[in-house]
Amino acid sequence: MKKFISLSLATILLLSVCLMGGCGGSKDADLKAVLTDINNSFGEATSGLTQLESVDDLNKYYMIDTSTVKQYAAEITSDKAKAPVEIVLVEANDAEGAKAIETVLNQRYQQICNTYSSYSPEEYEMAKNCGVTTSGNFVTMIIAEDYDEILAKVNESIA
Repeated sequence: MKKFISLSLATILLLSVCLMGGCGGSKDADLKAVLTDINNSFGEATSGLTQLESVDDLNKYYMIDTSTVKQYAAEITSDKAKAPVEIVLVEANDAEGAKAIETVLNQRYQQICNTYSSYSPEEYEMAKNCGVTTSGNFVTMIIAEDYDEILAKVNESIA
């Protein structure tokens, strides 16, 4: 009987922890709203960016398999004369999709660093201090002057 009661209490405790978000679940984050919040908070750093309107644009610009994408929000520099600014927020359908998205965004990040390392030391310094991050099924690539602050805002929204 003691064993049954102990097992029952342990099960109830485990369910309570899971319901409070302790089982690896992530907050339901609307990535388009997160990006709007970033634009409102970091207006100068994110002004003049072009929004990727369709999930197909993720494939066009990043070669992301769109079947792995649950939701996304992305904006990129359209003026090639300016420093690179790309903010790409993607929630994958599952861990496997997140890994694949992380791989292609890392390739793009390396491409940007390589490009700017050869002709623009200032932009290269900025870009090399940015990067790609993964948290659960959320993958981000942020290349912007305010990288640390933007990443913190994203992490706050998806945690």
